[in-house]
Formats: sequence, structure tokens, C-alpha cells
Amino acid sequence: MKQFVVIGCGRFGAACATELTREGYDVLLIDNNEETVDDVSKVVTHAIYIDHLSESNLKSAGVGNFDTAIIAIASNFEAAVLSTAVCKKLGVNQVIVKAKDQLHAEILTKIGADRTIIPESESAIRLAKKLTNDNIFDYMDFSVDYAIAEIKPLQKWVNKRLDDLDLRQNHDLNVIAIKSNTYSHINPDPNYIIQPEDYMLVIGPKNHIEKIQA
Repeated sequence: MKQFVVIGCGRFGAACATELTREGYDVLLIDNNEETVDDVSKVVTHAIYIDHLSESNLKSAGVGNFDTAIIAIASNFEAAVLSTAVCKKLGVNQVIVKAKDQLHAEILTKIGADRTIIPESESAIRLAKKLTNDNIFDYMDFSVDYAIAEIKPLQKWVNKRLDDLDLRQNHDLNVIAIKSNTYSHINPDPNYIIQPEDYMLVIGPKNHIEKIQA
């Protein structure tokens, strides 16, 4: 199971850490505010107070043991840069960094960030949904109970007619579109045969979408 470390406990970091924990994942949250760490420790798997972000402190916290780091300290660009570089140096496979703007995002990418997030364009919960399911490539709340998601077809769906899958009956999902890097089909024909390179845009109950596993 994936393990996540979240560095920074502002609204974005706290929401992301809480959602990942709610999904059942092991989450370490790091922040420089003792009171905040104490509060969040009641919700997430682990929470650590670090007064100063440095390579030695992050190494001591065990950051290198995690699969994915989410660095949510956009207000302190120097700290975001240091944390990004250290996480990559310590061997974290995927480093995702909250950026203040596009310029900061470009700089963070150049120093090693695998992905940058500008919060105005992506919510913490949306990010968490994509990180915790290898089969979901994009996710957007549609209503309280429903969501729209871009998913990769399960292996058992490949080379089968869309109609034969009967996703509405079996998974309560409606297929809005099917696309690849070279084509797209809006409201696809029931006779369409699912290809390995396809992505499917579906709408359905959130709990049904979340059950889809690669």
C-alpha cells in the first residue's frame, strides 16, 4: 500500500492528509507549528513537529521511506525548494509540490518536482483521489454523492464491446466519452471495442468509482 508524507499543514496540506488517511493510507504529516501538529495527530496516522526544515531533520523524520511526498508550503518558496530537493535526494519516488503561481511551478519542476499543483485549479481532495487509485487519472466532484472521473479500463475490459461490459448495470457507471492520444469518442457507440490505450470518462456514485482498481 502506498505511503504518503505531507509537509505543511495549512488548509491544503491538512485537507489532503485527512482525505488520504480517510481512504485508509499511511500518512505522515510534518509541520513547524506544535499546536497544529497536536491537533492533526488526532486525525492522521503520524504527525511530527519540525521547527526548521533541513536535510538532516527531514532525513531523521524518515521522509525517504515514503512513496509520495506532498509539499504544501507555497507561502515559503525557499522551504518548498529545499523540501523538494531533499525529498528527491532521499529517494522519494513522487514529489508533488503546491506552487504559488506558474513561475514558482516552473522553478520547482526544474529542481525535481514530479508535479506541481496550483491550488486555485485543483483541490486537495481531488488530488488525493487521483493519488490513491492507480486507475483514476482525473476526478471531479459532480454533486454530494456523484463524481466525474477519467479512468483507465480494467484489463478484463480490454478488447470487449462497450455494450458487453454493461457498466451501468455492473458498476452503476455511465460512459460519457472514450479517448486516447489520437482520437476521442463522445457518447461512444455501444459496439465500440475497448482498446488498451483508451481512457474512459465516466460519471457515477463516488463509492463505485473509488472501488475501481487497476
